Parts: sequence; structure tokens; C-alpha cells
Amino acid sequence: MKHVLLTGATGFLGSHLLEALLAQGYRVTILKRSTSDTWRIKHLLDQVSVFDVDLVAIDHAFKSKKVDFVIHTACSYGRHGQTDYEVIESNLLFGLKVVDAAISSNTHTFFNTDTLLPKYLNAYSLSKKHFSEWLKRKSEYIKVVNFRLEHMYGPGDDQKKFVPWLVSQLEKGGDRIPLTDGRQLRDFIYIDDVVSAYLTALKKSEQLLSYSEFDVGTGELSSVRSFVATLYDIYKSKRPDIKTQLGFGDIPMREGELMSVEVDNTALKRLGWEAKVSQEQGLERLIGAVL
Repeated sequence: MKHVLLTGATGFLGSHLLEALLAQGYRVTILKRSTSDTWRIKHLLDQVSVFDVDLVAIDHAFKSKKVDFVIHTACSYGRHGQTDYEVIESNLLFGLKVVDAAISSNTHTFFNTDTLLPKYLNAYSLSKKHFSEWLKRKSEYIKVVNFRLEHMYGPGDDQKKFVPWLVSQLEKGGDRIPLTDGRQLRDFIYIDDVVSAYLTALKKSEQLLSYSEFDVGTGELSSVRSFVATLYDIYKSKRPDIKTQLGFGDIPMREGELMSVEVDNTALKRLGWEAKVSQEQGLERLIGAVL
């Protein structure tokens, strides 16, 4: 039974990963803060070992049991008023502490969660790119797998992110939701397909290079407008009395808005992974979990 140390387990991606790892029979240790809100994983806490990193040194988690793999998902998006330093502390410095502890403990593989956003878009993307650059250096001492994620969605996400915000606006039942014209192109990927990418690479870790990088997306771009319209139609099919209108074009694009993304999931498919949840299926599951 392999042992996985998971960071960010109380977050959206981390909580789904934790559930899947336990279902697959892995032993799991999680790192969190003593102040972390565990609502997503409270039903799983009695199945894992827990270390509060603000109370004990990180290397304690590695010394207590042999850790085979680290899956690092903890991050700060900077959405809650964090300073640049606080974002860097979460996304770079904390990650370096974890990977150094893993190296000292002869951990086999470090799986990192990166982004496909451009490096200089914001403090989040810049700090994530800096960490992935450090990991290339660290791969001399530990095998590294770097996942570059596109726009994932699903139940249990942060309410400040676009898709949950949109659903919450429909729930409120206002007259109109202000939106851009929605020409931006994104690769929307359902959370279960993201989790399966990690599990696939985890099982194939022996055959991977010292540093591997995988784009995690469906490989198909769709406009924000079409995605929102599909979500709206599914929501309306379940709540036909809804009167809320979609205000496409009501607000201008943000300055520096990313109009498209480049996703190449070829390497991930070579491992045997494929996206199995269509956009309609994913949105049906999301709306079904909300209503």
C-alpha cells in the first residue's frame, strides 16, 4: 500500500483527489493549517493522518511514515486580498519547503499543480511559474511531474471562481447577470477528469522521466459564451420558472484579458489518459449537485 502526502486537501482539487486516493487504497497524510476549513473533507478525516504545518515542522510528516509520493495542490490565488508576498509565500516558499523535505526523506516522486496561464498575467501565475522552474532544478534529486491545469470546474469549488459565481447568480434569481461578450476561448475540464490525470501518472510513475510536464485539458476549446449558455440551458431545464437573463456584452473585457489558451494533452494521452466527461455531462453533474 503506497503512501501519498497531499497538500491542499481542504481545497477544491485536493478534496476530490483525497477522496479518489482513499478509494484507490492509498494511505494518505495531509498537510493543512490548524485554521483550515475542513468542510469538504470532514467525512474523510478519520481515514488520514493530519499534520498542521503552522504547529509542527513539515519534516515531521515525512519522518512519521515513509512517504512514497507527494501530490502538491496547495496554493493561493490571491483572490482574498493577499499581498504579493503572501502569494509568493504560499505558492513558492511553502512548496520549496515541502519538496526539500521530500528529497531529504528519499520520496520517489513529487507531483506539482501548475497552471497554463501566462507567466506574467498576475501574481498567482508568476509565482507558480517560478516554482515550476525551481522544480526543474530539484529534479536532479527527486522525480518531478508538473501538471499544467486549464479551467477545471465541478461541485465544491470556491465561490469566488467564475463557474460557482455564475451558478450562485442564477440561484439568487436576479433580473440579469452582467457578462462580457464571451468571446474568450477556454478548455473547460470537469474535476473528475483532472483527478484521473493525477491517478494515471501516479500509477505510471516508474516509467516517467526525472522531469515530466503534462497539460491537463480536454484538448477542445469552447467560447465562454457557449459554455455559459449551456450551463444556463441545463439550469433552466431543472428550474423552468427562472427569469434571469444572461447579459452578454454588459461589461467590457478586463485589461489584459487572455482571449485563448494553448493546450496540448498529447503526452498525457500517451500515458493512457483521456477526458471522459463531456461538457454537457459535467454541467449536468454540477447543477445536479447544487439543486
